[in-house]
Amino acid sequence: MLKMKTLLYLTDLYYQAKGRKYYEEDLYITSKLKDHFNILLGHPHQAISYMDCADLIIFRNTGSVLNYEPYFREFVNSVKNKGSLTFNSFDGKADINGKQYLVDLFIQGYPVIPTVDSLGEINNLGKHEKYVVKLLNGADSIGMKFLSEDELLSEDLDGVIIQPLIDFEYEVSFYYINDSFQYALYAPDKEKRWQLAEYTPSEEDLLFADKFIRWNQMKCGITRVDACRAGNELLLVELEDLNPYLSIDSLSDTAKSKFIENFINAIKSELS
Repeated sequence: MLKMKTLLYLTDLYYQAKGRKYYEEDLYITSKLKDHFNILLGHPHQAISYMDCADLIIFRNTGSVLNYEPYFREFVNSVKNKGSLTFNSFDGKADINGKQYLVDLFIQGYPVIPTVDSLGEINNLGKHEKYVVKLLNGADSIGMKFLSEDELLSEDLDGVIIQPLIDFEYEVSFYYINDSFQYALYAPDKEKRWQLAEYTPSEEDLLFADKFIRWNQMKCGITRVDACRAGNELLLVELEDLNPYLSIDSLSDTAKSKFIENFINAIKSELS
């Protein structure tokens, strides 16, 4: 009998996030992984101490790294220096590095919510009643503000991005393992963004999401492409390539089982 490989599964089971139960999601996933791997469950603040105990490190629902950013960067450096296997790999170009990519993608003409990083560029967004200000290195809506143009003039805008507050129809997320589409979920009522339902994407929808997966070129991992439907087009809201919450409790049993099967196979592929 082949010896099972060991996974260091990093999660913060007590992390509080509105509308999301991190602990339930990770307890479910690890209950399925344990039949295929030895599981070491660890807190992200202890990652460095135990990274040599595992064949592969899975970075999952660890919450925002803002509160322990120096430690996280030390952990990423240790991973790179030791050549440790991680899932997600830490080579993405999107949210793992902050939100500057949204500014860059907007300049390059990608279908993203118009985004600038200085008040001097605000004319590129057009005239709007309200604007959204987000921290460049923010997550989970930390530090987000909704301001008028006059209010922007009196705000400290160092280290932020500015976007128009647009009237969208609904939000939709596309979930990928590596470069393979898995499922999509959307919020039919935009006022209840965490009441999700399964979404059947069109061919155009998948071409939209695939475009950002190809741009990111992450070696391996789970990516969530968050978008909003504004008129007849989808616009990128966020490309989460570090530790996306999966909302798998919103999936049918069939879709959930298929995702877990594909996740297990992707992990085994990295370990082979």
